[in-house]
Amino acid sequence: MSVSKTVEEPVRGGKQAQLQEIEEATIRLCGDSGDGMQLAGTQFTNTSAILGNDISTLPDFPAEIRAPAGTLAGVSGFQIHFSSRDIHTPGDKVDTLVAMNPAALKTNLKDLEPGGILIVNSDSFGVSDLKQAKYAVSPLEDGSLKGYRLILVPITTLNREAVKEMKLSPREADRCKNFFALGLVYWLYERSLEPTLKWIRDKFGKNPAVMEANTRTLKAGYNYGETVEALPVHYRVGKAAGTKPGKYRKITGNEALAYGMVAATQLANIPLVYATYPITPASDILHTLAEMKRFGVRTLQAEDEIAAIGMAIGASFGGALGVTGTSGPGICLKSEAIGLAVMTELPLVIIDVQRGGPSTGLPTKTEQADLLQAMYGRNGECPVAIVAPQSPADCFNIMFEAVRLAIRFMCPVFLLSDGYLANGAEPWLIPNPAELPKIEVRHPTPPNGNGAGFLPYKRDSRLVREWAIPGTPGLEHRIGGIEKEDVTGNVNYDPLNHEHMVRTRAKKIANIANEIPLLEVHGPAEGDLLVIGWGGTYGSITTAVERAQRKGYKVAQAHLRYLNPMPKNTAEVLKRYKKILVPELNAGQLCLLLRGLFLAPAESLSKVQGRPFLVSEIEDTIEQMLSDKGRGSSTLNVEGELIGDFIDDASRPR
Repeated sequence: MSVSKTVEEPVRGGKQAQLQEIEEATIRLCGDSGDGMQLAGTQFTNTSAILGNDISTLPDFPAEIRAPAGTLAGVSGFQIHFSSRDIHTPGDKVDTLVAMNPAALKTNLKDLEPGGILIVNSDSFGVSDLKQAKYAVSPLEDGSLKGYRLILVPITTLNREAVKEMKLSPREADRCKNFFALGLVYWLYERSLEPTLKWIRDKFGKNPAVMEANTRTLKAGYNYGETVEALPVHYRVGKAAGTKPGKYRKITGNEALAYGMVAATQLANIPLVYATYPITPASDILHTLAEMKRFGVRTLQAEDEIAAIGMAIGASFGGALGVTGTSGPGICLKSEAIGLAVMTELPLVIIDVQRGGPSTGLPTKTEQADLLQAMYGRNGECPVAIVAPQSPADCFNIMFEAVRLAIRFMCPVFLLSDGYLANGAEPWLIPNPAELPKIEVRHPTPPNGNGAGFLPYKRDSRLVREWAIPGTPGLEHRIGGIEKEDVTGNVNYDPLNHEHMVRTRAKKIANIANEIPLLEVHGPAEGDLLVIGWGGTYGSITTAVERAQRKGYKVAQAHLRYLNPMPKNTAEVLKRYKKILVPELNAGQLCLLLRGLFLAPAESLSKVQGRPFLVSEIEDTIEQMLSDKGRGSSTLNVEGELIGDFIDDASRPR
C-alpha cells in the first residue's frame, strides 16, 4: 500500500483526520461461513468497480457445506485488490484484514502485511470461541498481534444496537453484522455507500424491517469509522488511469463463460443446449444460463455426469450446440462419451472448471491438474482441441473461440478454466456485438454423393466433415461409436481404414493451428529466460516478469491460450531462450508436454496447495534461475525443494 499524497480534512468534533491517497490496496474480509463475508466482499468489489478502480478478487470458500460454527474448517474469506492502475492479481499480502472470529484470525493472519491494519470483532473472542479455534490463550491478550495495527471493534454489540428498533430476532439481527463491518471498511477506503444502499433496497424491498436494519447497520459501521479515535487515517484509491474507453461491468469467470456461449450461439443463429450435473466450482454457469431463456437457451440438470454429456452430444447431433460443464471428477465420468463425440465428429464444448484433486480432493480450491487428462484421458487415439482462458474476463473471449472452433472443425473442444478464474472477478469491457468474430454455420443440402446418397464423412480441404441435420430428406446417414469407413460412414473393421481414420482425426485437430493466433512474446525476443504459462497463472506471471524486467533482468513472457494444438510458432519461440520456466498449479504437466513435444529445456515451478501463485514466488524463482548458471532442468515446488528430475540435457535425444 504505497502512499502518494497525504492531506488533512476536518472531522466532527474538531479532530483532524489524515486522508492518504494511495495507488492500491488489498483487503480481506473473513469470518464464519454464515457471516456473509462473500456478500460483503462482492459489495465492496461492485462499489470499487463503479468508482473506476481496476479490481481483482479471490473468494475463498470452505469445502464443507456447513462446518460447525467457529471452527477452522468453516472459515470463509473474500480478498479484493483494487487499484488506480492496471493490476493482474488479487494481491500477495493483505493491507487490511477484517476477522469476525478467532478461527478467521488464525487461518488468515499469516497473509497480513507486518504493520497492516487488523480489525477484529472483539465480541467473538469468548472462551468457547477460542476453544473452537484451538487457541489456548486469547491472541488479543498475549501480545502476539503487536506487529499489526490492531483495531478492536465490538461489532456484534454495535450491530445489535443499530438494528434494535426493527424488532428482529437475535439471529436475524446478527445476520446484519457483515454490513456493519462493510460500512467500517467503506469509511476506511473512502467508498460510497450508495451502490450498496441501492442493492439493499432492491434486494429487501418486500421486507421493510430487514431492509431498514441492513441500511442502519451499514451506516453505523461507516459512522463508527468516522468517529473512533483508533482510526485517525483513511485512504483514497483513485480511478484507474489509462483505461480503454467503453462500458464496463464487474464479471466473474463463470458468468463470462455463460455470456460467451450465449453470444456465440446467437451470432451463429443456432440453439444452445447446456446439459450438466451440479459440481463445485462449475455450478454457477448453470445458474447464470438458467436466467437467459429469453435467448432460447435450454438448460438441463441431468441425473449424472454421463447423462449430461449424452444430452449435449444429442443436442449437437440435432443441430444445436451442445455444451456440458463440470470439474475434474466429472470429466472422468464423461470420458467414454467424449470419445463418442470424437468418433462422430460433432461440435461439442466441454467445460472443465478445475479444482484440487484427486478424487473429491479440494472441491472449493483451485488447481490446474487436468491438462494431461484433457489431452490423453480417454481410450484409444482420441484427440480434442483444448483452450484455456487467462483471466475472468478472458473467459468470455475463450468461450466464444471454443464455440467457433467446435463448429468450424466439427470436433469436441475442451475449455480448461479453474476455481480461481471461475470465482474471481475483474472489470470487463462489454464488447460491441458487431465487432465479434463471425461464426458461420453451414448445413449440407442433398445430395453430396453423386448419386450414392449422403456421404457423412466426405471432407473439405481442412478434413472437416459436413454437419447434417437429422430428418432432412436425402441426408439420411449413420454415425456412432464403432469405427466408420472413410467417406461413406459405414461400419468398417479394416485395419488400414482404421489407421487412416485415426490419423485423419488427429490431422484435423492439428489443422486448427492454421487458424489461431501465433504465440506472442512480451519482452526481449530472445535471451536468458522465457517464463511460459497457461490458464489462471497469467496474472501472477505477468506481474512477476514486469517486476524482474524493471530490475534489469532479460526475461520474457509467453502465455498459451491454445493448448492443443499449440500455436504454429511455439517451437520457434522456445528455441530462442537459454532457459524456460513453467509455473503451474500442478506437478509440471505443461512442462512435461513442452519437453516431450519440443525437446525444450523447460523447468517447472510447481504449486499444488489449492491457492494461486503469489507474485513473489515466481519473481524469486526468476532471480534464482538468472543468477544460478549451473542448475539443470528440474521440477521445484514453491519452497524451492527438488521434487523430481527430468532427463539431463546432455543425454537428451537430438
